[in-house]
Amino acid sequence: MKTSWRSASLVIGAAAMMALTTACGQESAPSTGSQNVGATAAAGDYGIGGTGIGTGAGAGGEAQSSSTTGPQAAGAGQLNVSTNEELGSVLTDSKGLTLYRFDEDTAEPPKSNCDGDCATAWPPVLADDVAAGEGVDKAQLGEVTRADGTKQLTIGGWPAYRYAKDTKAGDVAGQGVGGKWYALAPDGKKAKAGASGSGTDLPGLSTRNDPKLGEIVVDKNGHTVYRFMKDSPWPMKTACLGECLEKWPVIAPVDAEDTKGIDLKGSGPRGQGYVVFDRPDGIKQQTIDCVPIYTFANDKKPGDTNGQGVGGTWFAIAPDGKPVGAPAQ
Repeated sequence: MKTSWRSASLVIGAAAMMALTTACGQESAPSTGSQNVGATAAAGDYGIGGTGIGTGAGAGGEAQSSSTTGPQAAGAGQLNVSTNEELGSVLTDSKGLTLYRFDEDTAEPPKSNCDGDCATAWPPVLADDVAAGEGVDKAQLGEVTRADGTKQLTIGGWPAYRYAKDTKAGDVAGQGVGGKWYALAPDGKKAKAGASGSGTDLPGLSTRNDPKLGEIVVDKNGHTVYRFMKDSPWPMKTACLGECLEKWPVIAPVDAEDTKGIDLKGSGPRGQGYVVFDRPDGIKQQTIDCVPIYTFANDKKPGDTNGQGVGGTWFAIAPDGKPVGAPAQ
């Protein structure tokens, strides 16, 4: 973490966080409300990307694969480096299929958190029968033992996967799915999308100046952060549960010191609003000014704002928690 983002005055201890939650008026058993996700949501592969949902069906993959012709768990053969017009250098297997990494995995030490239905949508690349082709550093290759005992290939420590909906060489349909899945660069980092691509070293939450919306909040991957107008900050309640989270993954808790440009003070009765929301489904969700925050699974790359105005209830969020572009109420 870059020290420029750290400030001792922003660090919030566990006890303080509990007190702040009370300041937002959070109830012990918040009302669930409706699950309206917006009738005008764009078609496409939304995946399931809510941090904290767990492994299997909710581990940032999909409840089930909608493709029966995509890749299965298998070795990679010779690894190669392909050039994608948007992503730059991308690691591929011997058949030219793109390899991916998952944000909920770890590289130090290597660990895969994608099992069950998740591994159906994202077949692990097995470590057997692998060779380093041109542009691939053999020293970056390794393996990790999965929960089922199989050995999975790692690149720079990150477990490698294919995507079931990539059916031919060069496909990158998995890029950005659920805000958790990214094509692998040859060194194990995320392949970068354009000049400000995913994989840039951003704080957990920061801001960017959108040419149409003005200053809006973005997550660590540069993806737009949204709020749902059917949620309530006073007291904190959520109206996005179940299938809603497939399209609108929650933002996991972000340390106050891991932010830049976010209003941490808030406008609540105690002047605090940057707290963690204990949702009724057991997921912990970050808030800004006590407003629960999300990303949109159909935003595939940094700079996308496809969730803006969806259903007349979803809007990008400003650093002070206000909805950007929402009709006056």
